[in-house]
Order: sequence, then structure tokens, then C-alpha cells
Amino acid sequence: MAIKNAYLLDLLARTEKRNPGEPEFIQALTEVLSTLEPVIEKRQDLVDAGVLERIVEPERQIIFRVPWVDDNGKPHVNRGFRVQYNSAIGPYKGGIRLHPSVNIGIIKFLGFEQVFKNSLTTLPMGGGKGGSDFDPKGKSDNEIMNFCQSFMTELCRHIGADLDVPAGDIGTGAREIGYMFGQYKRIRNEWVGVLTGKGLNYGGSLARKEATGYGLCYFTHEMLQANGMSFEGKTVLVSGSGNVAIYACEKATEYGAKVVAMSDSNGYIYDKDGIDLALVKQIKEVERKRIKEYVERKPSAEYHEGCKGIWTIPCDIALPCATQNEIDGESARALAKNGCKVVSEGANMPSTPEAIEVYFESGMLYGPAKAANAGGVATSGLEMSQNSLRLSWSFEEVDEKLHGIMKSIFKACDTASKEYGMPGNYMAGANIAGFIKVAEAMKAQGNV
Repeated sequence: MAIKNAYLLDLLARTEKRNPGEPEFIQALTEVLSTLEPVIEKRQDLVDAGVLERIVEPERQIIFRVPWVDDNGKPHVNRGFRVQYNSAIGPYKGGIRLHPSVNIGIIKFLGFEQVFKNSLTTLPMGGGKGGSDFDPKGKSDNEIMNFCQSFMTELCRHIGADLDVPAGDIGTGAREIGYMFGQYKRIRNEWVGVLTGKGLNYGGSLARKEATGYGLCYFTHEMLQANGMSFEGKTVLVSGSGNVAIYACEKATEYGAKVVAMSDSNGYIYDKDGIDLALVKQIKEVERKRIKEYVERKPSAEYHEGCKGIWTIPCDIALPCATQNEIDGESARALAKNGCKVVSEGANMPSTPEAIEVYFESGMLYGPAKAANAGGVATSGLEMSQNSLRLSWSFEEVDEKLHGIMKSIFKACDTASKEYGMPGNYMAGANIAGFIKVAEAMKAQGNV
């Protein structure tokens, strides 16, 4: 969607000039601003209060050195980041990403998206994000611990249970969260719910591991139902093979769909009979091996090097759950040509702007990440509540709350899209609904 409003065009140009070399952040910002034109036309008070000028600028950006020593005694230095983007509706909340591709622009884009995603959950959480260009792949547990402890030694002075509550993300699972939490507790000499995604025996929440994948399918189910469709009997592609992908596969299968493909950063598997999820869990969660192991144990399946080809497989529903910009215009056109009717996002910003244009031109249903994958942070918010209350809810209680939140998120997107003259455009609906809540809070709190 092209921006036509002169004020928004000027704001985008000024922001782009101030943030050179950060294409992911500018991409995310452009997408949001392109859907806010009808809001700006109705709400001059938000323009007069300077809300948009403030909302595009993070409240705080922190960059720090992370020195650590490997098992051979060799020192290494990585760069750590924390962007505390917006705290208008609650403490900063957002994951820690450990991946070689991490830089300040990527963390900023993720934090910006997190502001609106957290707003949609209905929980009192602001937006933030963090991470490092450290690569956990191939590292020993001791090396991971050394890095995590060094990372938290600096980060601990910038976070707190009522200030900023990080969580996991790509490369940061229960092991990494455990090491970081232990170091925080050791330095600060206090037990508080400063991180989410913790182990179940020290304050973690049941259903957290499943939450993003389950939540993606709960949102998609609502979107399908609202448009006279369902998962039942549909063929589904799921990219990725981490927690989001695994539990999206599990829940889609429970809804009656057949998932036929999954992937990792090296390539993808295609199983025409339907993915054997127990085998995927064994390979990825227990053995921590590559997805190509699947075909060695199930020879009837196929393995293909490279990830892009997964989107050429005929399907009804595509659930991208790997990483940003994994579906470009070419892949989107391949999906449309092969009969895909629905794309719903489990990863953060997995579709390029060109791909999103193809979705709309082809009449596909499109569930944007900030709405569709909000189940993870929603359940992190529920973990925060349990820690504050010194309670532990059952899996069923958490899952029920998660299901209710995802239903309310879809309803908010649907209502906003209709109210602002774009029915069925859930991207616009998500952006508008998330933005208005944050903007009203910022306006009420004055020019801060």
C-alpha cells in the first residue's frame, strides 16, 4: 500500500534519513504508516500532539560489548543490543535474538513491531527487543553459559520486573534463558520475574513453548471461520522447525489439516503423507540435528537443499515460521499459482512488501505477524502475572487464556479494518488497532 498523505511521507523521509542502513526497520515502519492514513485524517489531535514523531523513535537504544572465552581458552567479543522502544502501556517486553545477522536495525524493527503486537494482546506490556550477533550453533553448553553470563552482566543494569522483561527468540531457548536468569539473580541478589520463558521448576509457565505456534493457528482458525473456511482437509506448508513451526504443525493437524513440509536454514523436507511430528520433535528438540535427518529415517519423504523451494509446493495454507523476508514476490506468486488461499505469519515480518501485494492482488487471506504470532508474547505476559502473584496455572488454564486472547486479537483487527473502510485487510486492522491504543496512552501521558 503506497503512502499518499504528505505528513506521513515527510515523517517517513525524515526517519529514513536519521536511520541509514536499517532496511528492515524502514520496511516495518513503511508498512505501518501506509495503513494509518485514514486514522491520521480523522485524528488531527494525534498529529498535533506529536505522537507519530515520538512513536517512530525508540525511547532508548543500548549497545554493549560481550566478551567471553571458548573451551580452548580463546577470548571472543560480540556485540549486545537492547532497544527499549515504547513503555506507554506497560514495561518493555520483547525477546532476545542470538544470531549472526543481528544488528541494531534488526533489533529496532523487531522492537517497533513488538509495540503494536503487545498492544493487541490486551495485556499491559510495552515493546522492546534485544539480542547479539553471537551464533549459538556449534557451541558447547559451557561456551553458551559463558556468553550468556557475560551478556547478562551488562544487560542486568537495564532491565527489571517492572521496567523491561526480556524473553526468548531465535537462538534463545530455555537453556539460554536459564543461564541468563541465574546470572541476573546472582548479581542482583533477588528473585523476580525478570525474564520469561523460564524452566517450569523456577517460575516458567506451562504452554509457553507451544504458545506462538498454537496462537498462530487459533488466530488463523478465527480468520478462516470469518471467511467461511476451515483447516479441515487443507494442505499446509510450515517453514522453520523450531518451537513456532513445531507447535503450529501440531495444532493445525489437530484442526484437521495435513502439514506436508517443514524446513530449517539449510533446506526443507516434503512428506506427501503428512509430516511425522514425533520424528521432527526427536530430531530438533532432543537430538538438536538438522531437518535433513528426517528423510534418512523416513525414506518416502524428500529433502531439498535451500529454503525457497518450500513455497513452490501446492498447498491451501502457508504458515511461514522461520525468519524475516523469507517469502518474496516470486515465492508469493508461486503460492498463488499453486492454489494457496491463506498466508498467516508465525515469524516476524516473513513477507516482503512485494509478497504482501501479491497476497492482496490474488485475493488471499493474510494474517500479519504482529497479530497472528502474538501468542508467544501473550503467554509471556501470563508468565509475568503468575510470577507476580506467586501462582502457577495449569496447562489448560493458560491455553484457555491464550485462545481467548487470540480470538480477541482477531476481533480487534476485523473491527478496525471495517471501521476504517478496509474490511478483510487484517494487516491494516492490526496496525490501526495496535497503534490507537498506544497513541491514546502516549497522548494522555503528555509530551514524554
